[in-house]
Amino acid sequence: MTPISFEFYPPKTEEQRTQLDRSVQKLKAHAPQFMSVTFGAGGSTLSHTPETVQRLRSQHGVAGVPHITCVGGNREEIRSLLKLYRALGCDRVVALRGDTPSGMVRSGDMRYASELVELIRAEHGDHFHVEVAAYPETHPQAEDALADLRHFKIKVDAGANSAITQYFYNTDAYFRFVDDARALGIDIPIIPGIMPISNFSQLRRFSEACGAEIPRWVVQRMRAYGDDVDSVRAFASDFVAALCRRLIEGGAPGLHFYTLNLSKPTQAILQRL
Repeated sequence: MTPISFEFYPPKTEEQRTQLDRSVQKLKAHAPQFMSVTFGAGGSTLSHTPETVQRLRSQHGVAGVPHITCVGGNREEIRSLLKLYRALGCDRVVALRGDTPSGMVRSGDMRYASELVELIRAEHGDHFHVEVAAYPETHPQAEDALADLRHFKIKVDAGANSAITQYFYNTDAYFRFVDDARALGIDIPIIPGIMPISNFSQLRRFSEACGAEIPRWVVQRMRAYGDDVDSVRAFASDFVAALCRRLIEGGAPGLHFYTLNLSKPTQAILQRL
């Protein structure tokens, strides 16, 4: 059985909390290894992310895992968050560089995720299983693909236990990235990030921003279906499920689903698997 995990963003309104609770309730039936919570932008995370992690753990009985980013924050804030998460019973975190919140001039005490990993190890030893990010199609801000791989290795050497990739729709990109990482001496598990397709126009905006390539034939098929919502959903689920199948057959150590706080698109894929 391939381990799976789910990612959510922290809700800020009562309506969003209800939606989250509904999605978590349905998805936890698939026995995920953990459910992670993204680091909210603009400072809101100092309350919303911990609240959501605690909600997952206490109300839903699942392993809630926080994302922590270092850009825009200082070491003391991060130390406080780590102590809080440890007190909540967390033994896993996702350590990311993150983006500078809009309007914020200062970049914080740390510039790179590797520095955050070093801080976690220095302060908490091996208590936390540390996940980091990886980019099969190259980080959009990297100088080139090889430089991106070197940055990844620095995070691993700093003490990362495993990595979760940016989502992609080209399995060759993932398998080549893993091969290249292994050639550099990186031996940690590299877990593919999976983005179910629920809103195609939204997905295209996301993909342009993060550098994830959507195959041309998929774009053309989506256009052909037009407003036929049922056909779009069925095709999207079949396509992403086939992607997951190829990853599992090729030896991927797990699947991490970016849920966008929805349950149906992810469930449709899991049912096909």
